[in-house]
Amino acid sequence: MATTPDPVPGEGPVRPVSVSLHEGTIAALKARTGKRGMSAYVEALIQRQLERDRLRELIEDAETQHGLVDQAAVEAKRALLRSDPAGSADAA
Repeated sequence: MATTPDPVPGEGPVRPVSVSLHEGTIAALKARTGKRGMSAYVEALIQRQLERDRLRELIEDAETQHGLVDQAAVEAKRALLRSDPAGSADAA
């Protein structure tokens, strides 16, 4: 009998869950999304955090294998991406 893989974030059936939030957080959430948009908003936030968690794990794995990232090189690449001529001279 074939087993189906567990759904990835954002896939699979929707199920209600109960979470506890501070009243101020709930009020701010309702003000931003309206009552009916809360679930979609929270779902997107959780998916984004899961992506960040996975990215952090990838970075940690890469640093374990290859050593820490050279921050000067990172800043040089950022300058290139921003088309900042001041930072691009030593970006190679």
